[in-house]
Amino acid sequence: MPLLPTQFRLLPLSLPDARQRRGILPPAAAASLLPSWSCSPPLSRLRSRGRQAKTRLRVVSPETSSTAATDAATTTAGAPPDNSKWAEFATRVSGEWDGFGADFTASGDPVELPEKVVPEAYREWGVQVVDWQTQCPTLADPGAPCALHYRLVRLLPTVGCEADAATVHTSHQRHASSAAAFAYAAAGSYVAAWPRGPALVLEVEHCVVRPDAPAEEAGRVRVVQTVALGREARLRGLKVFAEQWYGPFRDGEQLGGCAVGETPFAAGEKLDVAEVIGQWETTDAAAARFSGDLDPETGKFAELSPDQPRKLVRDAEGVVTLPKQLWSAFKELGDGEFLCEVGWALGGGGAVTSRCVLSKDGDVKEIAAAHERRVSETT
Repeated sequence: MPLLPTQFRLLPLSLPDARQRRGILPPAAAASLLPSWSCSPPLSRLRSRGRQAKTRLRVVSPETSSTAATDAATTTAGAPPDNSKWAEFATRVSGEWDGFGADFTASGDPVELPEKVVPEAYREWGVQVVDWQTQCPTLADPGAPCALHYRLVRLLPTVGCEADAATVHTSHQRHASSAAAFAYAAAGSYVAAWPRGPALVLEVEHCVVRPDAPAEEAGRVRVVQTVALGREARLRGLKVFAEQWYGPFRDGEQLGGCAVGETPFAAGEKLDVAEVIGQWETTDAAAARFSGDLDPETGKFAELSPDQPRKLVRDAEGVVTLPKQLWSAFKELGDGEFLCEVGWALGGGGAVTSRCVLSKDGDVKEIAAAHERRVSETT
């Protein structure tokens, strides 16, 4: 049965130029839509063995030895994040992000949309529809670290002029203050760990901005790994969203239409695993590390700070390749810790990666991001 993308009738909206893109801040009227709470009280966390895990932010810079880092964690872990970096992040992450999204199995196969939402014409033609058209209006307050929320909207598929392309199927909202952990980079990338119910299940969301895209073509991918922890840790499934920024925050009032360059992708060619495995070295690395005690003011909310470059060998264990030159990895590291990793191959032996290290009890230990370069055998 052939896999074909969903067809939509879109409402056009003009795309601001690069100068407008860089200068836009969330308007005061829109900022009033933000939730009033911040990261105090602390971020909600998974319960572990009947009690809440207590952690404190521990950030290690390239110039800090392990001994000094331990001392610094005791004296500076409660310091608030750099508000100027948060303001830059808020500027870049806020706005209307439109594109396409798809669910994938733990082995990387696209999941067909529910039959009840697929137009009869597709079923008659024997066509599987595997992409949702999506909107993700996002708003962050540049003056209030941790005040961020977004709304994920899935739109019903249509055939030609059969129905209104803007018909909403589902709409779900998330607030950074409800994450078990949240770490961000000024360029607009972030990692968030979202608890799912009373069981030890987390959705680890990696938002990765393409570093080589011009300002007027700002694009990103969001990969959400659903992981079950506890006695039998495993990857349950994946959600992938490819999105482009097309204007300031309007809470999803209008589709980007022809101004958005993304197209359905779930049935496309997957990344070759040979592009993933091998020896790599990190550049422009950044990390946030969390130790034993939860800070009462910031919880597990942190800016990604400079980290030491390093070399690593990546094998095929736990790697799932995806379309859009993406990969996901979930594997055990030992000592009861697990790695959730997402990578975006950029071509020419380069990649941008996002990592989250979890304990078997769902405690977030580390969040990191880096640009990476493949190391040749002769290096």
